[in-house]
Amino acid sequence: MAVSHGSHAKRHQVANDVHPISTALAQNWWAIAIRGALGILFGLVAFTYPGVTLLSLLYLFGAYAVLDGGFAIASAYRAARSHRHWGLLVLEGAAGILAGGLAWFWPGMSLIAFVVLVGVWALITGALMFRAAFALHIKHGRFGLVFGGVASMVFGGILIASPIVGARVLTWWIGVYAVVFGVSLFFLALRLRTHKNEQAAIT
Repeated sequence: MAVSHGSHAKRHQVANDVHPISTALAQNWWAIAIRGALGILFGLVAFTYPGVTLLSLLYLFGAYAVLDGGFAIASAYRAARSHRHWGLLVLEGAAGILAGGLAWFWPGMSLIAFVVLVGVWALITGALMFRAAFALHIKHGRFGLVFGGVASMVFGGILIASPIVGARVLTWWIGVYAVVFGVSLFFLALRLRTHKNEQAAIT
């Protein structure tokens, strides 16, 4: 009886923890983990080669932004198939693909134009992450989304406010941001995987 009562109480507690966006993201925790790993990898590459040319930096950022946006779109598609919330993921993914596409197909842009492009992308991504964080249960990684969103908005604001920087300084800034952003997403992915496993254990 005690075991049955304890099991029922656990089911009730987990049921109370179920939020639509938490469940949707938990089903795709691996895509968020990949996005985090890509961010960390991109940041480490920027640190390793701080003297890259503007053209190389454009292509590197473009590849990262498109891949990150693609995985956000993939998460949105899987969430939509499960009738979960997906709108913010689509917007975030579209912003990344658009920014990455501009970097790839406008290789002749000036350094200032590139800085503004990255700044606007970071602001939009950060605002969408921050908005999504408060729809996520606090136990399921809300801190990761809040931290990543705030870091992204601060980084974007700094770039837009100070667009005249050297390529080397910009590379370091982007490297720091990418690592912080990637770590926050990886933390979120681990929390979501734990949430998914808890749900699976009682079904």
